[in-house]
Amino acid sequence: MTQGMDSRNRVTPDGARPARRRTRLGLFLPYILLAVLAAAWSAGWFWIRGKAEAEIDGWTAREAAAGRTWTCDQRSITGYPFRIELRCASLALSRSDGGFRLGPTTVVAQIYQPRLVILQSQGPFHVQQGDLTGDVTWRSLQGSFHGAAEGFTRASLVVDDPNVTVAGAGMQTVAVAGRHLELHARPDPVRYGTEGAVDVSLQLAQAAVPLLDAMTGGNAPLDASLDATVSHATVIGTGAVPRELEKWRQAGGVLDLGALSLAKGDQRIQARGAVALDDAHRPTGQIDLRAAGVDGLIGTIVGQRFGSKEGALVGQLVGGLLGLGRGRTPPDQPPSESGPPLKALPPLKLVDGQVLFSGFPIPNVRLAPLY
Repeated sequence: MTQGMDSRNRVTPDGARPARRRTRLGLFLPYILLAVLAAAWSAGWFWIRGKAEAEIDGWTAREAAAGRTWTCDQRSITGYPFRIELRCASLALSRSDGGFRLGPTTVVAQIYQPRLVILQSQGPFHVQQGDLTGDVTWRSLQGSFHGAAEGFTRASLVVDDPNVTVAGAGMQTVAVAGRHLELHARPDPVRYGTEGAVDVSLQLAQAAVPLLDAMTGGNAPLDASLDATVSHATVIGTGAVPRELEKWRQAGGVLDLGALSLAKGDQRIQARGAVALDDAHRPTGQIDLRAAGVDGLIGTIVGQRFGSKEGALVGQLVGGLLGLGRGRTPPDQPPSESGPPLKALPPLKLVDGQVLFSGFPIPNVRLAPLY
């Protein structure tokens, strides 16, 4: 035993003691730190989950006090460890002027990027506004919202195979079935700070619109795109539609059509202009048009006043005078793969509930107040 002790206490010739054998604690330290980190992360996730649930409850209560009742059936908040997922078997809004109901829906936010919110829903979507009802189905739908300290930086909605039906209020049922729909919005980089202006971009591909087929005389699919700016969009909230539209009108809200494009077979229309609401809550403004191949459409409109046969003749005459027929491209005009060249049309004016084309009101067309 003395020999063992001497062996442990002996010194080297230079007077230094030999290094002690490494403890086993160093081998387990990384695992201990990992366990502590996991426990801290778990505690943080559950704290964030509780805070998110409290925020949702508080927001729902404020909305209910304002007359808007939100219902999330079978609500659950999951997503551990890196996400917060709000799941609803169905999501509904009810208020005095109508409401909507949406099928199974999930809202997701990443823990490390909480201002990016992603929406996914299986549908269907049913909405009622006064006497109007709308139903929408789709194959897939995904939305995203990029929040910011002063509003948002971008909002998007992407839908595959949308199928929309709108009916009621004594109007003819409108049905639209497309292949792909995209809607994007962002604060206008120049006008957002001063006018609360929001840029909107919409694209609809390969849409079947039976009501439009009857007007144009063909069943070619419709491709549509829109680039517009909505001034004073920030005053619009989630209240009743009439109240929100009136707030927007009184703020001087204007819908600036930067570029509207409609293409249906050989028929094409492009439009630019500005539309607002007058004191009677009807659309008012002017839209500048360029078109090709729309003589048949003009004939349909004119035929409402003069009869179908006379209307077709007048439409062909007007289309020929304006160069809107389906004839060959003029020699001085380079060929276009998308059909005849676009020609300028007289502006379309919305005045006192009437739609004026070339200074004359379009028969049987009246603009009713929106609210």
